[in-house]
Amino acid sequence: MPRFQAVLFDFFGTLTRSVQRGSAHRSTAELLGCPSDTLVEVLDRTYYQRASGLLGNAEATLRWVCDQAGVHPSDGAVREAVASRHRAVRADTRLRAEAVPVLAGLRQRGLGTGLISDCTHELPAFLPQLAIAPLLDVRVFSVHLGRCKPDPALYLAACRRLDLAPADCLYVGDGGSQELTGAERAGMTAVRLAAPDLAEHMVFNAERGWAGRVLSSLTEVLELVDPTVCAVP
Repeated sequence: MPRFQAVLFDFFGTLTRSVQRGSAHRSTAELLGCPSDTLVEVLDRTYYQRASGLLGNAEATLRWVCDQAGVHPSDGAVREAVASRHRAVRADTRLRAEAVPVLAGLRQRGLGTGLISDCTHELPAFLPQLAIAPLLDVRVFSVHLGRCKPDPALYLAACRRLDLAPADCLYVGDGGSQELTGAERAGMTAVRLAAPDLAEHMVFNAERGWAGRVLSSLTEVLELVDPTVCAVP
């Protein structure tokens, strides 16, 4: 395994525990006057359209979702639903216990750190409040860049912001969005996180045939960059 100068992480399912839509999403559906199962179906099938950011801001995107669901709420209801969805996505987000120690450990070793995430408008809004925020040197969000994984533009954007070549970077992800193949095509080394809780993770376009290296815990990242490390205390 080569030496790296930076480690770039996926967010959902990698720096966080497995994600499923919780009960808070029902409030969003109620505000929109939409059956909850209909809203979920539309959200699932339009994920990449929404994560591309090409539908506009959060309010415009949710109004577009309403059109797909066949409901026509008032402007006030849409605004309330945007806030409700923000709270719901935030409630679904639970950082892994190892996330902060691993990121801190990488920076203590002089390595750059970064986040590359397929996401909708909510994550960029609440990430600054998370404990990992001050430990990330770069953040690349699909909803801001207008591209989704495995498009090489996301990986190369992170490299440019770090002033590093792709070969200098290790990419860690759970395998959603064909992200591992995308990272390798961009010139990075990629490893898959296969923590036990990910068996229940909500994932789109999963990379089922990954034949590369697999980690069972986020702490193993430190072992890859520093073989003298056995675990995070």
